[in-house]
Amino acid sequence: VLSSGVVPQISVILGPCAGGAVYSPALTDFVVMARGTSSMFLTGPDVIAAVTGEQVTIDELGGAAVHEARSGVAHLVAESEEQALELVKLLLGYLPQNNSEDPPQVLPYDAADRMDDALNTFVPADEAEAYDVRDLVAMIVDRDSLLEIHPAYAPNAVTAFARLDGFPVGIVANQPAVMAGVLDIDASDKIARFIRICDVYNLPVVT
Repeated sequence: VLSSGVVPQISVILGPCAGGAVYSPALTDFVVMARGTSSMFLTGPDVIAAVTGEQVTIDELGGAAVHEARSGVAHLVAESEEQALELVKLLLGYLPQNNSEDPPQVLPYDAADRMDDALNTFVPADEAEAYDVRDLVAMIVDRDSLLEIHPAYAPNAVTAFARLDGFPVGIVANQPAVMAGVLDIDASDKIARFIRICDVYNLPVVT
């Protein structure tokens, strides 16, 4: 807790995490889980069955799907443990070593003066017509630099890291393709958490 907002803290769940041990990951900046093998819960299925009589599986109680879409505890979910570790490496590429440094710039590989005429017609003239804002953002930022955070949680808002001329930035956008992009409690919480991360680690926010 003393290092919160000072150095990036990433928890990688690669198996069952239960009881008191599960408090710690939820306090860190990012939680990465692996689908099928990771789980996080305070009280296990056996105790729940004994106390309430309800039968639940480990996945239903605290699997990756629960934490990526319902609780919002998992920021990123990988399809395998190997991919989870690759996601951590990718994530670290957008963050500084500590809050007194700037995020790392990569050598620009996308022309800063690049033009994309598709942007002129991308947003529909009819306000009732939806579009995927992630496609729009991908056309603006450096090619293949978009890393969405919390993609399955409160999908009516998009939070992501990306690069502009090699510099990391945070992206915050309404998502017209889901609930017309309205902001509800979960989306507002998701955005606030993401902006706090960008604030403490010196990332400009593009809204």
